[in-house]
Amino acid sequence: MTKAGDRQRRRIPPWLREMAVLVVVALVLSVSLQAFVGRVYFIPSQSMEPTLHGCAGCTGDRIIVDKITFRFSDPRPGDVVVFRAPTSSWNVGYSSTRSTNPIAKALQDAGSWAGLVAPDENDLVKRVIATGGQTVQCCDAQGRVLVDGQPLDEPYVVMDFPFSENTLTCETMPRSGRCFGPVTVPAGNLWMMGDNRSGSADSRAHARDELGGTVPVGDIIGKARLIVLPPSRWGTIESPTIQQH
Repeated sequence: MTKAGDRQRRRIPPWLREMAVLVVVALVLSVSLQAFVGRVYFIPSQSMEPTLHGCAGCTGDRIIVDKITFRFSDPRPGDVVVFRAPTSSWNVGYSSTRSTNPIAKALQDAGSWAGLVAPDENDLVKRVIATGGQTVQCCDAQGRVLVDGQPLDEPYVVMDFPFSENTLTCETMPRSGRCFGPVTVPAGNLWMMGDNRSGSADSRAHARDELGGTVPVGDIIGKARLIVLPPSRWGTIESPTIQQH
């Protein structure tokens, strides 16, 4: 038995053993990198237009999300971040992408663990507007979002609800769709808004949930850094300074 076993081991070509080792090492690296360093995410909706593409009929952007930065610092206003849905209200309309076949589901879960399949969770992308302790509302006389009474500088906002001084504001009836608040963000939480203000179900849409529409910092997955696909859209994702105080 021992001699036969020795002969069987000798029949395995060295290149095959080396390939097996390389595959294992590659899988370990993939899991480690995507769990702790960065991961590619798909943008499925138009809520961050035009910063991120996800419009109906277009090719959605794929972005790289940095998971390291927020291990050493907190998200700041202006950052574009990916986060897990913090309450059930954020999950309205979301359904699992997993197969109902238990074998297929097990394979999908294994692929997710290896970073080859998207995780089975509702991950969203928005921009940080206000942080814990700050009060956010809209609007001033020019239709701008205010944080602690100061207007934000938001050059990335192209699509928004109509606002017209003296005719369609937060004081008129009907009032502008931009108007909300004031909301004081709890400590350790964030107020999120999509760049496409008239097409984003963000913190404003969840203001009546148990967190008042805010998102705990602990639910942040990482900071969106790069658009990697499609090639025509490749580039960095800006995080401008939007609060002037």
